Amino acid sequence: MKTVYINARIFRGGRFVEQPLAVEEGRIAADATPRDGDRIVDLQGLTVVPGLVDVHVHLREPGFPHKETIATGTAAAARGGYTTVCSMPNLNPAPDSPEHLARQTELIRRDARVRVKPYGSITVGQRGCGELVDFAALAPEVAGFSDDGRGVQSAELMEEAMRRAAAVGRPIVAHCEVDELLRGGYIHDGVYCRTHGHRGICSESEWRQVERDIELAAATGCQYHVCHVSTKESVELVRRARSRGLRVSCETAPHYLLLTDEDLREQGRFKMNPPLRGREDREALLGGILDGTIEVIATDHAPHTAGEKLRGLARSAMGIVGLECAFPLLYRYLVLPGTLSLERLVELMSVNPRRIFGLEGGTEPGDEADFTVLDLAAEYRIDPSTFLSKGRATPFDAWPVQGRVVRTVVGGREVFDTLHMNSNR
Repeated sequence: MKTVYINARIFRGGRFVEQPLAVEEGRIAADATPRDGDRIVDLQGLTVVPGLVDVHVHLREPGFPHKETIATGTAAAARGGYTTVCSMPNLNPAPDSPEHLARQTELIRRDARVRVKPYGSITVGQRGCGELVDFAALAPEVAGFSDDGRGVQSAELMEEAMRRAAAVGRPIVAHCEVDELLRGGYIHDGVYCRTHGHRGICSESEWRQVERDIELAAATGCQYHVCHVSTKESVELVRRARSRGLRVSCETAPHYLLLTDEDLREQGRFKMNPPLRGREDREALLGGILDGTIEVIATDHAPHTAGEKLRGLARSAMGIVGLECAFPLLYRYLVLPGTLSLERLVELMSVNPRRIFGLEGGTEPGDEADFTVLDLAAEYRIDPSTFLSKGRATPFDAWPVQGRVVRTVVGGREVFDTLHMNSNR
């Protein structure tokens, strides 16, 4: 059956065009003539973009289903317009062997509403030290290798990991954090920290390991991607690496682009790792977005129970949720004021992560039919009580936003729409 979507503005070839979009046998068809459609869907002037991609999501299953499950996390992803997410490895068991990874992939096959590509861990037990995993055994099933939540502390171990990852053609996706520089900190070592009696995390704890890993990537030829960049020094290090022609990329997250430590409150919904940094860091991140140094915006969606997030800044768990509010936040506060074009935002949230990680889907003829339909005129306020994710902790509670996902399509299947709020699996 051929479905033809009409009366929409569609992102193709790096720009928006007004033309029909046809889906046949799960792919974008070259012939989009409405008269040839078995089913016609009138989108009434809405906007269609390639399905959003989030390369940094914590789905918490197996191991922590009280925080999130594959079902709830991917339902949240579909509602947020994401058609592909990459799931981080801090699970129980960690995906450090084919047997352990199979526990996760079985749940994905059974419960996922969108495409889920897992990461394998770098070290056995995802400890950031000790024994490396069998990279060759895991490579066919994973997007890359990460010990997210822990930085690999040994330069020698990371160098060997990069050599093995390069040999199997997968990236190292690094959470950069030098343990000995943390000193018990839990928010940015800035003005708020010092004036409110908190313990700070210095910027060097991030950028020092970014600096080390870039040189290791240069020596090994490994594709290297830096998770959740938050400091001005990290941005500059990645900029210099890219100018050298190294296979280095990085991501940041909406909260680092829209908030600083000056916005902190004594609430767990403002606590994440890396922490919200200073104003100069935020400006450097925006500069990196604008000049192409930062190629990806990911959410670092990290759900916890309400109890774990209601203990204040000092005692709450690290992590906030973001899948269901990332696009409207960035559209309202970066695109509408003119900081970014909509085309650039689509590149950051869809086109670039697909290219960097070799992921399928899009709106070009022949692509797997993964796309998101947006009502860019819709205005509303973020209400965490309505989230489909089990997580509710967000610093953006009650923020006014604009741009609502009205339909998400994965492989030609409409997995979310605002009229029916359901999954047609």
